[in-house]
Amino acid sequence: MTYRVFCMIIFLVSASLASDVTVAAVVPAPPKAKATSYLVMDHHSGRMLVAENIDERVEPASLTKMMTAYVTASELADGNISLDDMVVVSEKAWRMQGSRMFIEVNTEVSVNDLLKGIIIQSGNDASIALAEHIAGSEEVFVEIMNQHADKLFMTGTKFMNATGLPDANHYTTARDMATLAAALIRDHPEIYAWHAIREFTYNGIRQQNRNSMLWRDEGVDGVKTGHTDSAGFCLVTSAKRGDTRLVSVVMGSDGKKARLRVTQAIMNYSFRYYETHKLYSADEIITTRKVWKGNSEAIGLGVVDNLYITIPRGKYKLLDASIELGESIIAPVGKGDIQGSLRVILEGKELINKPLVALQSIDEGSIFVRFKDGIMLLLE
Repeated sequence: MTYRVFCMIIFLVSASLASDVTVAAVVPAPPKAKATSYLVMDHHSGRMLVAENIDERVEPASLTKMMTAYVTASELADGNISLDDMVVVSEKAWRMQGSRMFIEVNTEVSVNDLLKGIIIQSGNDASIALAEHIAGSEEVFVEIMNQHADKLFMTGTKFMNATGLPDANHYTTARDMATLAAALIRDHPEIYAWHAIREFTYNGIRQQNRNSMLWRDEGVDGVKTGHTDSAGFCLVTSAKRGDTRLVSVVMGSDGKKARLRVTQAIMNYSFRYYETHKLYSADEIITTRKVWKGNSEAIGLGVVDNLYITIPRGKYKLLDASIELGESIIAPVGKGDIQGSLRVILEGKELINKPLVALQSIDEGSIFVRFKDGIMLLLE
């Protein structure tokens, strides 16, 4: 017998109280900017609030170093390297042109200093030195970079080097850069925190962080600048205001000041007109269901990951959530088994449709329980 249940959860308001709801003004269109592509994404919900040419293939320039840092952070987390490791600087690393931390050939530099040299000083020399330490050569390190890109579903990206120096086959998209920034924040928060450091001194040379947004907006705590003649001026930024964290990407603007203006404009727009709410935590019981023929009579259902929603400001009280449950649950039940779905709707538009899963496993009950429940199911 099919057992379908529809239960409606109203977030602080019902239709009968609609007259008491204060509705925010209509959200205007986002500002237009002079850049090849740009976006703003909510970090927690993944919703795009501003999006212009976000899947267009572009050069990442030194934004590439976000992946160099991500790979290094992953190697640290896996225990394959240590921040205290000493790295012998090769001639290749020493000879790198462009932005540098000024390491010297055949000297030893710690992984700690090299990683700061990448994140704060955007050092091409530091990038090569770390790549060679981790993988033996830059070429093998690039393979690891692309493997991580695949795991993160960065489908529009291909890396050819660890620095971002121009190469016809070295490319990305604004969407993929936002994905990478979000992964760095989520997976390696302790290393991401280094992106907020404003200056770093090595070998007697003090250099400021190239991300000027750190001085312009107190909510900004990362992430990376990039520039070559062919790529233009690029900037990935993350900022937090209250409980909302946004990630912005600007690709191919025409100057340092221009990329700052675009970033500030699209960030201010997004913070002004949108807000993010955490609806449910991972493994939080959203609803319970009866279990037949099991060693427990009920089971909790919830979502696999923390569930966030980003909506126009002032619209939270208009959210409706409905739970749809499927057939009767008969033991055994495995943790993570899909048992229904959660839908969240705003003004008639579905914003979320997530599976509801069993939050624990339930084994079969005794012979008596299975027999009794079998009879009850026949009478349903």
